[in-house]
Amino acid sequence: MTRRIEDYGLVGDLQTAALVGRDGSIDWMCLPRFDSPACFAALLGDERHGSWRLGPTAGGECTSRRYRDGTLILETEWDLPEGRVRVIDLMPPRGDEADLVRIVEGISGTVHMTTELRLRFDYGNIVPWITEDGGALRAVAGPDSVRIDSVVPIVHEGVSDGSLLRAEFTVGPGDRVPFVLNYHASHLETQEPVEPYAALRDTEDFWHTWLEGCSYSGPWPDAVHRSLITLKALTYAPTGAIVAAATTSLPEQLGGSRNWDYRYCWLRDAGLTLQALIGTGFIDEARQWRAWLLRAVAGDPADLQIMYGLDGRRRLPEYTLDWLPGFEGSAPVRIGNDAASQLQIDVWGETLDALHQAREAGLEQDDDVWRLQRALLEHLEEHWDDLDNGLWEVRGPRRAFVHSRVMAWAGFDRAVRAVEKYGLVDEPVEHWREVRDRIHADVCANGFDPVRNTFTQFYGSQGLDAALLLIGQVGFLPWDDPRVVGTVEAVQRELGQEGLLRRYHNDADDKVDGLPGSEATFLVCNFWLVDALHGTGRVQEAVALFERLLTLCNDVGLLSEEYDVRTGQHLGNTPQAFSHLGLVNSALRLGQAAGVAAEEPEPEAQPRASRQAIHSSAVDRS
Repeated sequence: MTRRIEDYGLVGDLQTAALVGRDGSIDWMCLPRFDSPACFAALLGDERHGSWRLGPTAGGECTSRRYRDGTLILETEWDLPEGRVRVIDLMPPRGDEADLVRIVEGISGTVHMTTELRLRFDYGNIVPWITEDGGALRAVAGPDSVRIDSVVPIVHEGVSDGSLLRAEFTVGPGDRVPFVLNYHASHLETQEPVEPYAALRDTEDFWHTWLEGCSYSGPWPDAVHRSLITLKALTYAPTGAIVAAATTSLPEQLGGSRNWDYRYCWLRDAGLTLQALIGTGFIDEARQWRAWLLRAVAGDPADLQIMYGLDGRRRLPEYTLDWLPGFEGSAPVRIGNDAASQLQIDVWGETLDALHQAREAGLEQDDDVWRLQRALLEHLEEHWDDLDNGLWEVRGPRRAFVHSRVMAWAGFDRAVRAVEKYGLVDEPVEHWREVRDRIHADVCANGFDPVRNTFTQFYGSQGLDAALLLIGQVGFLPWDDPRVVGTVEAVQRELGQEGLLRRYHNDADDKVDGLPGSEATFLVCNFWLVDALHGTGRVQEAVALFERLLTLCNDVGLLSEEYDVRTGQHLGNTPQAFSHLGLVNSALRLGQAAGVAAEEPEPEAQPRASRQAIHSSAVDRS
């Protein structure tokens, strides 16, 4: 069976996540963090590289699946001739250790079930040593240890590729059979496993309580709530960081080499993240994200990176895993990301814009934050016209990318506005205004093609870039400026593919990105087009496009990075924060246009669930 990226749902505990397929197989999970080596890596290979299938013995895809309303609890159902059965998957919000809970529920008839668990640490490379541990099974390899508890006997079998943990059982109406997988460092003693039914109740309560903080009241609550829950699930709770995606190396072209590791945090997401969180009332999450941002970028402004690790670490060396064939043969599989060392001038502007948004939203400010902004401005003044790799991390020659310079303009613009609005004294506002105007004039003179009536991807380029749609959104020019209107029309015309947008033409300007192959339509760019259509007065078209984009979500409301209009498949890493941020921000903009404004956010911290409440020594069948 050919797999599709959209076949997967997500469960997580705010420190890592697992991907569950429509066949009941968990094919991706990294422990103990998003960026740790995977213990289930079948997503990038096959079952030999680690997976946990739990489903009918007869196999096959589920009949239906859904998230419990307002939660990250996934329910997968099979409707078979002999009966109906459900598997509930969840990860309770993390305490000291990570837990994955799977509960089989019989609905009708009698269904034969099978579980097959292959633990393969280090991205499928290491077969663990399996021992018995007080009635449970324990798998150990180096620093990693996993304990598996169940009420059904699990048999440890030797297979050609290592160890298999297997069990067969039946369920009838009302039967429930739980499984609990607990991860802990191998040098520490195991704790008692979570009690699965208490974990289910408390996890549901946690998500319901968290979602009560949402102030969105527009026309698309289901899609917005699902996107917000997904963004929360991609949050690394200890630091407030939000990873770009839960996966690495899912291809932008099936069979191609455009496969990157997205389990890190990009500064390009900073402003969009704050817009989405503040705009929907999640002030505490916005505060945590800003705190991560401030810690990550602290230091010499010249050392600012485009991305950082979950804890703000800077070194993200890129290497390949040759033993993994890649998703549907898309190799290489990459760990780490060399783009961390690229120069992208836009990140200085995006950081300054994000900090300005935080100030506008009333988040607490101090002198250190303003001193950091001043240091960033001083560096940006000296380097805004440097050639760089651009927003899309091209691996070809550096260029004078228009978006990079527009965001440099935005950095100085936000500083000027802050001084004007908040009466900050002893600031060189006239000088900043002069630099801002100089950048503006330079971009308009060199980044605009008057013959085609559009801004271009970089100075002298024959190509376009969907990031040009942000020119109106960041206020570089008003939406009704003929150059903005012309750019929106040109981007639609030249980057459109069956009504959706690619981010740029791979073949333009002698292969601007320096990479082989091609890619599909880029989802966040289409949400930017929604915003641009709205901004230029084409509101009905904006709504129609937005509602079309909602149909591209998979059956449980998730979006990956790209969408192939030819095959109708998702491509790229999943679920993609960039895509879900675009969805939320477009919904906010369109909802306000329709007279449905978001309520003012309440600046209180959101409640947190305690893992201690869901600990018990019992794992019972009821």
